[in-house]
Amino acid sequence: MDGRLGGRLVIATHNPGKLWEMRALLAPYGIEALSAAELGLAEPEEDAASFAANAKLKAQGAAKAANLPALADDSGLCVDALGGAPGLHSARWAEISPGGPRDFSTAMDKVEAALRKARATPPFRAHFISAIALAWPNGRSATFEGKVDGTLVFPPRGKLGFGYDPIFLPDGLTRTFGEMMMQEKQAMPADGSSPLSHRARAFQAFARACL
Repeated sequence: MDGRLGGRLVIATHNPGKLWEMRALLAPYGIEALSAAELGLAEPEEDAASFAANAKLKAQGAAKAANLPALADDSGLCVDALGGAPGLHSARWAEISPGGPRDFSTAMDKVEAALRKARATPPFRAHFISAIALAWPNGRSATFEGKVDGTLVFPPRGKLGFGYDPIFLPDGLTRTFGEMMMQEKQAMPADGSSPLSHRARAFQAFARACL
């Protein structure tokens, strides 16, 4: 990267959970984070073929519209027995109606039903992946990825976090992401090792390059 980021930044999301998490990650760096929703920016159609491409699409759209650097995340749950689904369509699985409000309790039920239909047997291997893209108004961009492996558990456990967190049990741990405080998942180890969550891992790579 040619230079360091500072000042104001747009978080290109309308998801309150993602916004809260990204603001918390950025807070130690003294960056003022504005949201796409606060600025009245439209949500682009996420029709790219990868998480990184979707994140780049969102970041570039917000950077151009706001004339400020913009940060976007695209993330999802990929289940081995479902051929990587819901994957890029993780948010869509939660839509009550096409393009409508999202209910991740319903989405988690859909995952469990799909596993039954596929006659999959435990352990249900899966991973979370997050791609973070940073874009500038001049079109320049960079992307960073983070991944965490684990298994799915049913019924869901915990009411913390958001999305599919209550059914995801990270490898080597006994609590799901839904049973962990956000601060625990986000914490950056002092020794430089990887944090717990996929988004924090992607952010760690972004921070090393840009902050």
